[in-house]
Amino acid sequence: MHDRVVAQHKRGVSCRCHLHRGVLILRVVWSRATDCVGAQVIWTVTSLCTIDRRVAVSRLVTTQNTLDPRQLPDITNVTIGVLGGTGEQGRGLARRLAMAGMRVTIGSRDAERAASIAAEIGHGIAGASNEDCARGSDVVIVAVPWDGHARLLEDMGAALSGRIVVDCVNPLGFDKQGAYALPVPEGSAAQQAAQLLPDSRVVAAFHHISAVLLLDETVDTIDTDVLVLGDDREATDIVQAVASAITGIRGIYGGRLRNAGQVEAMTANLISMNRRYKVHAGLRVTDV
Repeated sequence: MHDRVVAQHKRGVSCRCHLHRGVLILRVVWSRATDCVGAQVIWTVTSLCTIDRRVAVSRLVTTQNTLDPRQLPDITNVTIGVLGGTGEQGRGLARRLAMAGMRVTIGSRDAERAASIAAEIGHGIAGASNEDCARGSDVVIVAVPWDGHARLLEDMGAALSGRIVVDCVNPLGFDKQGAYALPVPEGSAAQQAAQLLPDSRVVAAFHHISAVLLLDETVDTIDTDVLVLGDDREATDIVQAVASAITGIRGIYGGRLRNAGQVEAMTANLISMNRRYKVHAGLRVTDV
């Protein structure tokens, strides 16, 4: 069977197929660069009925030609919001991202308090209520304490609709033996956020950065990698780029959102290292 056009989409998507050694090859081509760089779909043919010309398909394997994973998107015009931006982690992330030239707004339940702290941090950071912060941002970082995590997000569904929501919350407990991971019914804080925010694109990131280093004016470079997890490729690429905007940091894709639990829990190990060695430990991924 020769290649033949089997479909032509009005937006410039065409499909060509041919039979090769019992395998029906369907090649899908996007003529618009913004749609996709191309994909190939392979159907394995197990039986072919000549009477009604139906093909029984046993499995479908999709492979997609993708860009170099190290090639991250341009985030020049991306605006950043930080919910819980008045806490140390939120202030530290807001400060470093603003220093990298990004437009940043910190949010709080008290808009006046947010504006006051934003003025203290400087670097052009704005302050607003949590809702206004979310509505005015493309990427919203959730940096609130674990015990207030669900309560905040339950009230923010409409304001966060359509946004990339970056959850950096670590569900941890503390006792005489130190920090330990708390069980989360949904699997992780990030998965809880995804359930509470069905209209948002939830990504997990920024779990292992020391707030002390982020806020230290004598520290020019944050020597660590940020693991970025999520189920939306475009969203994780953008968050990787946001993380990489901070001097010294690399945003590294770390898997699907279902794997966020162990990343959040790893923070307890880092806290133990910090206490033992009197440092502010981070993570580096080799060979990437």
